[in-house]
Amino acid sequence: KMKVFHNFNAGPCVLPKPAVESTIEAIRNFDGTGIGLLEISHRTPGWERVMKETADLWRELLNIPDNYQVLFLGGGASTQFFTVPANLLNKKAAYLQTGVWAKKAVKEAKFYGEVEVVASSEDKNYTYIPKGYTIPKDADYFHITTNNTIYGTEIHEDMDCPVTLIADMSSDIMSRPVDVKKYGLIYGGAQKNVGPAGVTFVIVREDILGKVDRKLQTMVDYRTHIGEEEKNRSMFNTPPVLPIFVMHETLKWVKSLGGVAAMNKINKEKAAMLYNEIDRNKMFVGTAAKEDRSLMNVCFVMADQYKDKEADFMAFAKECGMVGIKGHRSVGGFRASLYNACPVESVKALVECMQEFEKKNA
Repeated sequence: KMKVFHNFNAGPCVLPKPAVESTIEAIRNFDGTGIGLLEISHRTPGWERVMKETADLWRELLNIPDNYQVLFLGGGASTQFFTVPANLLNKKAAYLQTGVWAKKAVKEAKFYGEVEVVASSEDKNYTYIPKGYTIPKDADYFHITTNNTIYGTEIHEDMDCPVTLIADMSSDIMSRPVDVKKYGLIYGGAQKNVGPAGVTFVIVREDILGKVDRKLQTMVDYRTHIGEEEKNRSMFNTPPVLPIFVMHETLKWVKSLGGVAAMNKINKEKAAMLYNEIDRNKMFVGTAAKEDRSLMNVCFVMADQYKDKEADFMAFAKECGMVGIKGHRSVGGFRASLYNACPVESVKALVECMQEFEKKNA
């Protein structure tokens, strides 16, 4: 009997089985052409159709208004850390610093102008989302990171913002409905809920572009990738065809389950199941402030009196088939990432593993 593995990796991470299967098929033979996905020209009519369908799926699933463009770019969210301020920072930008990725975004923005960090939770190792701060009205934009993979905190609501709101949604996009109209731009690396690493999504409201005084390098200017005609969108240079194809298949899977509202319901159930066990089990303790707990990344450590059992639990969990639950080095302990494609069965198996460990050791 083959051992069952449960993938809790923080990203790249678990993908929907149907998306993986159809991608394997397309690598052998794309769209009935007899040529594999990795070998086709990106100007093949079948590929142009996949590009359009992928953008249309984004529009449909997130209810994206017509005055926004959906782009698929290379370079990861880390490249967007400087692309956003290059296109949008004229005088000053405001940032909410809720984790290591938010801090990196701040660092890159400083190349282009004044950056005000309106609030930071670094004082408590990013275990909470700051509240009660004031967004400066004279900022060109306010940048937030909606989910913090390393620390397991998440902003659960779409905020009202007096200036253009920009969000890095790398790790919680498609996990819940989002009111896109409240944002000027949303971006993220795909390697959590929407595909493998190698493609970055950008959802941008067109009227915010072209307002800065600086000259922009061709590839840095979002307008280059929007282009004049739809069939050239995100095709200024060769797009990352494989990750976009997996994204296409992943979004089809999300749609088949009932879209983002249905995903959100399942995600809440999975997270509640695991957090309830952490709060019940005397061997473990959660690290994030309860009201800010992420539905995507659940961080926990051994309770003080069981600190010496950390390596034992790690080994035991591995025996139980748990993959990728080692916490990030800046938090320690454990982290289970419960992205869309993580099945309820895996969460149940982890909970049982924790209960079993408690019976043996507490």
